[in-house]
Amino acid sequence: MFSKKRGSAADLPEITGFIGKGMTVEGRLGFEGAARIDGRFKGEVRADSTLFVGEGAYIEGEINVDVAIISGEVRGVVAAKTRVELKAPAKVYGDIKTPTLIICEGVVFEGTSTMTNRERPAGLRPVERAVN
Repeated sequence: MFSKKRGSAADLPEITGFIGKGMTVEGRLGFEGAARIDGRFKGEVRADSTLFVGEGAYIEGEINVDVAIISGEVRGVVAAKTRVELKAPAKVYGDIKTPTLIICEGVVFEGTSTMTNRERPAGLRPVERAVN
């Protein structure tokens, strides 16, 4: 009778780590479960799970996770095995590498995106760019 909506709160992983608003952390961050950053972080984030970047958060460095859901500001490379979601008022300045990229209205994204892990249909070749 009732069906679970895709992307509902029930589908979200439990947050096991948190960098709160007003906190500044520098270095390497690894975690199990899901983590949320609402403060400032400079360095490298690596995990096989979900990272939430809240509104007002600022990250400078490299992010390599399973899923990245970003509403704050990120400057650097974002790589995700499953997907990256950019939700307003997110600002991302750098490269994104992921099989699925979702960009909502009101987001600023300046950089390049590479859709990784997608199989190219037979006979299709990559687009070649002319160099002037």
